[in-house]
Amino acid sequence: MDYALLKMVHVSSVVLSFSLFFLRGIWLIQDSANLRQRWVKILPHINDTLLLTSAILLALAIQQNPLEHGWLTAKVCGLLLYIGLGMVAMRFGRTRASRISAWVAAQCVFIYIVLVALTKSPTLGIG
Repeated sequence: MDYALLKMVHVSSVVLSFSLFFLRGIWLIQDSANLRQRWVKILPHINDTLLLTSAILLALAIQQNPLEHGWLTAKVCGLLLYIGLGMVAMRFGRTRASRISAWVAAQCVFIYIVLVALTKSPTLGIG
């Protein structure tokens, strides 16, 4: 697959992933019945699978190993934290406050991941 097309698929799926997570968080805050719709439970998983697949293919295409490049390691670690916080926010948080806090924290981690991707620096050029 062409690198430019692969990157476009990856970036598009990043935007969709964040948009869906943000929308689900708004619905969480509003205690909306929309959270219980079937597509809301399925589409994020399909998109996130595409996102992860495109990320792996991009890493292979540019011959980058997350264990050898600090910025990729930071993105993978950030991704794991983002997933964990998302699970607390959307499923496992015991209280509404803990779910909303996890949702906000996940957005902060997402911003970090994007900044690392743009700067290719796990420290974002600080220090």
